Amino acid sequence: MYNVQVLTEEHLLEYKKETFTGAKANWTICSTEQLSYVSPVKEFWDHQVLGMSNGLEDVGKLRWDLALYLLIAWVICYLCIFKGVKWTGKVVYLTASFPYVMLCILLVRGLTLEGASVGLEFYLKPNMTKLSESKVWVDAVTQVFFSYGLGLGALVALGSYNTYNNNVYKQALTVCFVNSGTSIFAGFVIFSFIGYMATQQGKSVDEVAQAGPGLLFLAYPSGILKLPGTQIWSILFFLMVLFLGVDSQFCTMEGFFTAIIDEFPSLIRGRKYGRESFVGIICIISYLIGLSTVTQGGFYVFQLFDFYAASGWALLWLMFFECIAVSWSVGINRWYDHMKSMIGYYPSAWWKFCWCVSVPVVTMGVMTFGLVKYKPLRLDAYNYDFPLWGHVFGWFLSLSSMLCIPIYAIYLWCVTEGTFSEKCKKLFRPDVEIAGALATRCDDDEEMHVL
Repeated sequence: MYNVQVLTEEHLLEYKKETFTGAKANWTICSTEQLSYVSPVKEFWDHQVLGMSNGLEDVGKLRWDLALYLLIAWVICYLCIFKGVKWTGKVVYLTASFPYVMLCILLVRGLTLEGASVGLEFYLKPNMTKLSESKVWVDAVTQVFFSYGLGLGALVALGSYNTYNNNVYKQALTVCFVNSGTSIFAGFVIFSFIGYMATQQGKSVDEVAQAGPGLLFLAYPSGILKLPGTQIWSILFFLMVLFLGVDSQFCTMEGFFTAIIDEFPSLIRGRKYGRESFVGIICIISYLIGLSTVTQGGFYVFQLFDFYAASGWALLWLMFFECIAVSWSVGINRWYDHMKSMIGYYPSAWWKFCWCVSVPVVTMGVMTFGLVKYKPLRLDAYNYDFPLWGHVFGWFLSLSSMLCIPIYAIYLWCVTEGTFSEKCKKLFRPDVEIAGALATRCDDDEEMHVL
């Protein structure tokens, strides 16, 4: 355990004399009833891996070991995408299939642990009182967006490499069912381990299952310790975590790269090693920014990015305007005509209602509800409240993404010539031709089918 108070030799000697020696020795302070149990896994995560400081105000030193691991992650990401999606598709064969094998093994072990039923009961039994909390709704919608890759550009970018007549409708439904099934399956795995942790620590599942990035590194390792050949299983488990992380990382980055390269083809495609150089530069910049999260106070910086920039209101805002652009600006009927020309039939009319009404209403409604019931970011697991300037910085991160849409809209309005009605016709009803607007990359279709 860690000594949180530094005593001089004289103070320590005097303390021993007054407390533990003599006829009036005060042995009552030796009671362990007031001590809280801390699992060795959590102790190792907080102090050895993260080396956490007291808060965002104390950034501390750079953790060189974590900086090295972050560098390795970005090098792997670069090697996965620098050659384009043809190479990326081959990588996904391994990174997407191996985690399912590990999850099946962990589920079998988790169900045999003491207290697993307690965790599964907590997982399957809903708490209706939570529905009044805005954070629950924002987190739920955000999780769906991240899980499916919505609003991040990854699906649009990767789908653009398919042939024109690829059945995207059937593939989209397949992705939905597989993704949702995987999420539910993974929930059974992790909550069986959380139930075991709660039983071992004598706490409720609600106390142990504190949300945060550390949960993955607390629940599963606690169960792996009970497996024979712990070292081997630990290697396989964290290899699975690496695959899942890198998978998400390079798919999201590919969406960004594809958008920029398509926008400026002559600057990148027209140059020798243009793509390789561009991808390398962006990865280096991203790594340098990421160094802020691997300091002693980096955990708090990461939480700010996660709460304000990478989730919540920014994604809801982007998804609202993306849906409006497709359903109302391009036009849902014209969009359906495009779909028929691609797959040979019209999708269900139900999707018209979803794209035109339910999705915009839900995204804007949840975002408004979240803003009205807004509560500043707080780390309950560590009893830490962020300073005011930290929240200001967090909102700056959110607005840096959200304001891009209205600012660019104002810019286009100013540079477009014509009267008010002519500008509206040009900007709000774009002329999208079926044959010319959708570029195809037929040679990459076989590899992209996996993605």
